[in-house]
Amino acid sequence: MTATTTSTAPAKRIGRWRVVDIVVAAVLGVATGLLFVLWNGVGYVWFEGMDALTPGFGGLAVGIWLIGGVLGGLIIRKPGAALFVELLASTVSMLLGSVWAIETVYAGIAQGLGAELIFLLFAYRRFGLPVAMLAGAAAAAAAWVLELFTSGNLAMSTEFLMIYLGCLLVSGAVLAGLVGWLLTRALAATGVLDRFASGRSRGK
Repeated sequence: MTATTTSTAPAKRIGRWRVVDIVVAAVLGVATGLLFVLWNGVGYVWFEGMDALTPGFGGLAVGIWLIGGVLGGLIIRKPGAALFVELLASTVSMLLGSVWAIETVYAGIAQGLGAELIFLLFAYRRFGLPVAMLAGAAAAAAAWVLELFTSGNLAMSTEFLMIYLGCLLVSGAVLAGLVGWLLTRALAATGVLDRFASGRSRGK
């Protein structure tokens, strides 16, 4: 009886959301959504400029749109946090005038699920830089799959699709994964995350 209780307790702690988890996840989602609104202009110009040089290179600009899931997973460290934050951020972006309208929300779901999958694979127990970068890359891969159908990319050449996928993976790993990890460490250093494991471990 004692052995069973000991083995299941950690799983229960990992899965249970506290009120503070919900509040902070919501704040993260709204703040990231505002970042998306800014990036909708800056990032889109970068995307178009890179694509004009070589079709597919625009994927290098996408990573910031993937950062919500990474931040949610790294900071909250609970099942569903990556999806929740990315979805809320994309919804805020849509409501504030994203040119992609409802497709912004579809993207948020796909990208959040991509990041969520990586945290799930590590059983919500590993949150270092490699995991963060994998989560960003997985969100990028999910975005690539979604765009095959929502953006008509299925009709594009294999060369374009492979270049675009490669650029998305790099951007997701760096602009979402690395930057998300650095932001989490920076927040932890201020003490604002002390009620979270991410704050007590200083992002490690």
